Amino acid sequence: MEGGHTSFRSWAVLAAGILAGCAATVRADLAPASPFLPSNAAAAGPQAGPSGPIELRGVMETSDGVAYCIYDTAKKRNVWVGLNESGHEFVVRSADASTDSVKVDYQGRSMKLTLRAAKVASSGPAQSMAPAAVAPLSPVVLNPSPADEQRRLDAVSQEVRRRKMERERAALEAQNGQQQGLPPSPNR
Repeated sequence: MEGGHTSFRSWAVLAAGILAGCAATVRADLAPASPFLPSNAAAAGPQAGPSGPIELRGVMETSDGVAYCIYDTAKKRNVWVGLNESGHEFVVRSADASTDSVKVDYQGRSMKLTLRAAKVASSGPAQSMAPAAVAPLSPVVLNPSPADEQRRLDAVSQEVRRRKMERERAALEAQNGQQQGLPPSPNR
């Protein structure tokens, strides 16, 4: 019986080694084609993630001069500083407005930081409905009589009906617009 266990162990070790090799190959194949990265992420290179331990995140004109927002990626904090302002782990030594970049002394070395462009994707043209005309408000009565209260409730009821009809009309128009773009059904 012990010989059977030895051969089973050998097969198990061999299978585990083969699976580990296959997993490494499969994992290497998956890394460059991540579905979670944008399609141009490979071309973007290092711009897809943090550029280093610190980043230039903003530039603002103030009454004291230009201020620069430096973001510490490890601490996840930012600080607005001016040129040659000390008291931080870095000092902004120079700035180039034409390239939106600064030279920073950080931990004994000089680094060039470039302002990152905002990435905003459009979801297409905005679909807005014109605001519905609202019925003029009736004057507020401090001590309403039953007749005043009934007129107020009638006005509210009428406004609710009007808004409901507007919603139904808009939904019908949207439905008709979508159906016009579709090919005719074979059952018709």
